[in-house]
Amino acid sequence: MPSIAYLECSRCSARFSADTPKTVCTQCVDQPAGALYVRYDFSHLCGKSPEAVIPADPSSAWSGMWRYGAVLPDVEPVTLGEGWTPMLRSKRHANAWLKEEGANPTGSFKARGLALAVTMARHYGLRKLAVPSAGNAAGALAAYAAAADIEAHIFMPRDVPFANYVEATAYGANVTLVDGLISDCARMVAEHKQQEGWFDISTLKEPFRIEGKKTMGYELVEQLGWEYPDAVFYPTGGGVGLIGMWKAFDELEQLGWVKPGKRPRMIAVQSSGCAPMARAFDLGADASQMWQDAATFASGLRVPKPYGDYIILQILRASGGMALALRDDEILASIHDWARHEGIFLSPEGAAATAAYDHLLATGFLTASDRVVLFNTGAGLKYTDVIAAAMNLERSAAQA
Repeated sequence: MPSIAYLECSRCSARFSADTPKTVCTQCVDQPAGALYVRYDFSHLCGKSPEAVIPADPSSAWSGMWRYGAVLPDVEPVTLGEGWTPMLRSKRHANAWLKEEGANPTGSFKARGLALAVTMARHYGLRKLAVPSAGNAAGALAAYAAAADIEAHIFMPRDVPFANYVEATAYGANVTLVDGLISDCARMVAEHKQQEGWFDISTLKEPFRIEGKKTMGYELVEQLGWEYPDAVFYPTGGGVGLIGMWKAFDELEQLGWVKPGKRPRMIAVQSSGCAPMARAFDLGADASQMWQDAATFASGLRVPKPYGDYIILQILRASGGMALALRDDEILASIHDWARHEGIFLSPEGAAATAAYDHLLATGFLTASDRVVLFNTGAGLKYTDVIAAAMNLERSAAQA
């Protein structure tokens, strides 16, 4: 496994030691302070093929995302079996693959980032972690904190899918339901963390959730034969997965593990009820503005202003990609479509990605010959209450 060379600010490029826990850059003149990237010494991997470094058969000795230990911190993992999720080829679209992140522990992609963040928290000896969550991060932190014997303090909107509240409570986390949005939850964490002795493990407020999420980039490239797809559709709330995958592409090219070719267009997908990134992209802005009165049943997309908005916009433009927003009725229609015709019960966030794919095919931005990866970031079954409400479905009506 590699040694961590240093932490680097994504905004001003200042460098910091990783010997003690860090949050965000302390050298940035502009606010907000830049998120930190983990940089490694990969010199021992130079000239080695991925086959010489990564286990050849993940099914014979399962290791999930930790099969990429050669490009992750050299620590003993806190693991519940996260990563190496299926890449499902669409029945109807020959060049579309669905990356099924609902197969992760706690039923969402959040397991990757929180597994790595909690692993490093245990490594540093941290005992109390706090997070604001739109839903799935709450369950993931609660699970991995329980596995690591660390206290978890979670703040999430009162109207998150009920499964998120149930699982976080069942894992023994300290859960506070808030009348508001994730931004209100983040404010509460910030106001109380110093007094309570919490380490803030919010999106991009520490460097290791990106490291867990970057494994999605390694996986999709390996699962496609060490080649890039033409486009990646990513449901974007906080956007850590999109940032992590772009970091993975940097590292893959540095290592020489990916075949030469243009990187995929990165497509950030949001709901029209909360679309700060789509609006900022359309305006040509360098950062987003707070979205007022955010409302969508895709709770993971209900992030009024992502902390890493400036990074996301840089990536979208560098890749020739874009950000777009779909109406909730279009998202619900795609849930129906994929359930009935593909046998896959998408989360609302995942259905935003599939609906966006249909839209960009119709507009000619992409063609049917383009190879694309669509991320379903969570299992649809975690959203049964909000999806049922969107469908106007009641148990009594179903039994009639």
